[in-house]
Amino acid sequence: MNLIPLCILAISFMLGFPCAFALIISVIPYFILDPYISINVVIQRLVSSSESISLMAVPFFITAGTIMNYSGISGKLMSLADALVGHLTGGLGHVNVLLSTLMGGISGSGAADAAMECKLLVPEMEKRGYDKGFSAAVTAASACITPIIPPGVGLVVFAFVCEVSLGKLMSAGYIPGLLMMIGMMLLVGFISRKRGYKPSRTKRATIKEILTLTKQSSWALFLPFGLIMGLRFGMFTATEGGAMMALYSLIIGKYVYKELKFRDLPKILYESVLSMAAVMLVLTAANVFSYYLSWERIPQALSASLIEISKNKYLFLLFVNVLLLILGMFLDGMATMIILAPLLAPVATALGIDLVQFGLVMCLNCAIGAITPPFGTYIFLVSGTVKVKTDLLVRELLPFIGVCIAVLIVITYIPWFTMVIPNLLF
Repeated sequence: MNLIPLCILAISFMLGFPCAFALIISVIPYFILDPYISINVVIQRLVSSSESISLMAVPFFITAGTIMNYSGISGKLMSLADALVGHLTGGLGHVNVLLSTLMGGISGSGAADAAMECKLLVPEMEKRGYDKGFSAAVTAASACITPIIPPGVGLVVFAFVCEVSLGKLMSAGYIPGLLMMIGMMLLVGFISRKRGYKPSRTKRATIKEILTLTKQSSWALFLPFGLIMGLRFGMFTATEGGAMMALYSLIIGKYVYKELKFRDLPKILYESVLSMAAVMLVLTAANVFSYYLSWERIPQALSASLIEISKNKYLFLLFVNVLLLILGMFLDGMATMIILAPLLAPVATALGIDLVQFGLVMCLNCAIGAITPPFGTYIFLVSGTVKVKTDLLVRELLPFIGVCIAVLIVITYIPWFTMVIPNLLF
């Protein structure tokens, strides 16, 4: 078994190479030196993997989320969140968490959610007397909810890489997302009482006010449920659903909310292409790397070794969680999932673990990695946008990381939380 490409990959990561380039660089010497494989395989795999119909769902979902961010829905959802939880102690902190949960069903991107809330909520929280570090920490931590709620881009990628039903995987994300929301809101309430943060509203919103705001937001709130139902009843495939979601977002942004301008379209497409390019480049590079792995039968060897070491699925899940949490400190979550999911999924299947549950475990691990020092993506995004010191942000983030890990343990060892909705619907 030739492990030189794996060694080159590890060295490339340590030297700070971008993930996609590290994946390709690591296998080029292998293909050049192997007399049975042509170097043309690199180009063929790069191109062929990008031609997948299933993979087309990713750019459609990303575009739909970007359109929604320009449609004015974030302001309406913030008003709804404020009406629902603004009367609680630490009101704006609760609004921040609930807004991320609601936006999760629309944008599917934690980074987009964090960037939006940095501009929308953090300045207002500072005006109301919240510490900048705490405001930034709530924003970064609550952004971890967004990729778990459908249509999270990470869920789409895992479904493609491991050939799992996207409808089942998406519907499995609701309860873990709600558990994270509840845990973070309890933590925000506890910290707010200790520090004396006040509610953002002097009294509860009336039922009439809540219903009015819900009606205003209903067009956007319908999106994730409509997507799941469409997949469940075979009305469209995941790719067709992504395309319909993008078109639906465009129509309601322009003709219902009337805040989306046609002059915004070039900017929307530009932002979407940047996001898509990052994901697609890693996916196509990972396809080249997976050819090397399959040629050397490394997944089969790894599967046999892990099963031989322990036939206990709970120990395997513990190993996966520890491995992903450590890698999440240094690598981008999406890259980690794309590289490891094809290796670990066969082992999970052999041990009787449903790949829907396993996919949620991997996606949540990758989301936690985004707020884990020293190289968490959301840490740098939020600290750079809000202008807060990284060490202060990390200190405030630690309790929220604890909440995320607690939810991770629950969904890892109690499959009911991830499987109950998919089992009811599919």
